[in-house]
Amino acid sequence: MKQDSDAVTIPVCYISNHEGFHGSIKNFIKDFVVTEIDVTGQRVNTAAATQTPDCASPDKYEETSAECKWKNHSSVSQDTDVAADCGLDVTVPSPGSFDLSVILGQSVSEELEQFVLTLKEKPTKQELSLGSFADKHHRANVHRAVRHRFPFLMTVTIQPEIRVREDPDYRELSHLVTEDEAEDFFRFIDAKVRGSSYTFGPDDDKEHRTAVHHFLSRRFGKLVETKSFTDQGTTAISVRLREQGRPKKRTAEERKEEEVYTAFTLRKENLETLEAISYMAAALGVLPSDFTYAGIKDKRAITYQSMVVKKVSTQRLKEKTAEFEKRGMRLSQIRSVSEPLRLGRLQGNHFDLVVRDLRPHGAGDAHSSGADTHTRLAALVNEALENVKARGFVNYYGPQRFGSVQSVQSDRVGLVLLKEDMVGVAHSYQKDLSNNSHLCPVRLHSTVLLVSVVTCVAVCVCVCQVSAVRLFFTPEDGNDPQNHAKRHFIQTDNAKESLALMPLSKARERLMLRALNRYGTGPDGCTQAWLSLPHSMRVFYPHAYCSRVWNEAVAHRLTTLGHSARRGDLVWIQEDTGETSSAQIHVVTDQEEHEGVYTLGHVLLPMPGNTVKYPENAMGTWFQERLARDGLDDCRFRIGSLKLNLPGCYRPLLASPSHLSYQLQRAGCGEAGGEVTGNSSRNSDRQLNGSTAEGKEDSLTLTLNFDLDSSCYATICLREIMKCDP
Repeated sequence: MKQDSDAVTIPVCYISNHEGFHGSIKNFIKDFVVTEIDVTGQRVNTAAATQTPDCASPDKYEETSAECKWKNHSSVSQDTDVAADCGLDVTVPSPGSFDLSVILGQSVSEELEQFVLTLKEKPTKQELSLGSFADKHHRANVHRAVRHRFPFLMTVTIQPEIRVREDPDYRELSHLVTEDEAEDFFRFIDAKVRGSSYTFGPDDDKEHRTAVHHFLSRRFGKLVETKSFTDQGTTAISVRLREQGRPKKRTAEERKEEEVYTAFTLRKENLETLEAISYMAAALGVLPSDFTYAGIKDKRAITYQSMVVKKVSTQRLKEKTAEFEKRGMRLSQIRSVSEPLRLGRLQGNHFDLVVRDLRPHGAGDAHSSGADTHTRLAALVNEALENVKARGFVNYYGPQRFGSVQSVQSDRVGLVLLKEDMVGVAHSYQKDLSNNSHLCPVRLHSTVLLVSVVTCVAVCVCVCQVSAVRLFFTPEDGNDPQNHAKRHFIQTDNAKESLALMPLSKARERLMLRALNRYGTGPDGCTQAWLSLPHSMRVFYPHAYCSRVWNEAVAHRLTTLGHSARRGDLVWIQEDTGETSSAQIHVVTDQEEHEGVYTLGHVLLPMPGNTVKYPENAMGTWFQERLARDGLDDCRFRIGSLKLNLPGCYRPLLASPSHLSYQLQRAGCGEAGGEVTGNSSRNSDRQLNGSTAEGKEDSLTLTLNFDLDSSCYATICLREIMKCDP
């Protein structure tokens, strides 16, 4: 795969010392197929990926005693199809999942029933032990089942024992409303289903309603809001879960539309993820930010990934599938869910790759016979794959992270954003100007700025603001519509005309141009332009810069400290606190280095951020000097005005493919040979790199199938296998 001359250079450090071989990838779209693996370990293009009963993250399984969506009473109304499917953090139980005799055992279940009868006859503060449960998922099921069956009970974990007692809030509410209403209300509270509401029975006694309002506000005020309403001459109290942040006044129709989430699996060909989203958003009449996804997938490939769209029903989405297919997008497994999809919520990706035209590295092999060359290549391939299976590869961020075909790399834009809090000091800048009388005008990109000698720092901030936007709109070579629009903006600063020229598929560019047209191309306008992008798009740029630093850090670490764990390196360790175990960062000691307790596979390097710990060896100093070289020695990695916070993370130095298999065959044999027949953008046999298959009938083709963890790059794995850029 050819790289632009200005592209970010990925450092070259290998773990294994096999010879490798030459080859080319992405000759055809079908040569590079990426399938997302969801958090349950299922590939998203299989039916099993949508049928798993546990859609919640294991780490969140036990956050509450009842994380269930359960429609059990006619007074509970929900704007989403609760029973249709499960969302990301809420599990839809089946009736059998609440069988206490199965979950607790027959004897404990009977003891609990007797305890409940005693409570109903004579309230008491006594507790009943349900036993000890070592597995936290089992404990979570116990909490759910007990709270659903007996909403008036409170379940408490005292590691690892679970005890039950009467819930005092339930007892107080049952004195104000009927016991059935109290039970249904507590089931509603436990479920925490977004968009749901609960209505008590008719109550025409204003003083009594006031008492209920006061109780609910006092005990559940942070969670719910209450309102009395009159319908056909009777008055009742309705309870609704609070929205995050300050609730806005919306019509019932708007609320219903806002709370609809539809999940689907997207298959796309030769499209960026954001480009595909832009097409769909325009066709559905929603914003690109109404789509959520777990990760961005490669453009030059066939990819499968999960998505969730807000404010679009399943029926409406299905009506558009034929239109989307004309654009190279195929939607399947369309279903209702209750939550958006969070970025990073995936286990990894499965890759089906074809490497064509295999050749040995050595020039001396050029004159060997075909049979000898094939035999040698087979040995080279086998050696390479066995080494990578056993030892892994350096876990570099791939060129896609930086925009490998762009004249201006994403990391450069990210650096400009990090160097200043963009226009975070714009207000103080304006205040400084108003407090200074000796000012002079300076013209910068068609924007007149009043500049004082004592406000030079503020001017630098403005330069950074405009520079970040101008970097973003730097055109490529060529005069295609996108680059023509970018070039027009750079030359004229006319956002309105540039917006008219920008193709509809370019979501990011159009969003920013629309904001620049509305707010102007000065500092404030630049801020609004960045804020017009969804958070996942905005944060991509500073993340790209941090990724470049991480890549350089890995190369320096391997070059200077070698291929073993050294004193001061960072590794994960598991700390068991009894009820739960959690991973903690540990600094390798001198003794652990000498005893070989940890290997290079355990070593982590931090992605720069404001919460990470840096290595306590020469690498810690390297990070400080590297950031200082870019003017970020005092960087907080927080861009307040753009609502960006970069806490940082820890990334393993090595990664390994799993479930690796391969097939080596002649180019003319079977499906791998392919035919150059495509003239349609949706033809999976269409060539991508402009090369021809003619004259290569006798070459070997390698088909690879493997899984990688999230944020690991198949092209980097291939580079370790082949010992060259594929």
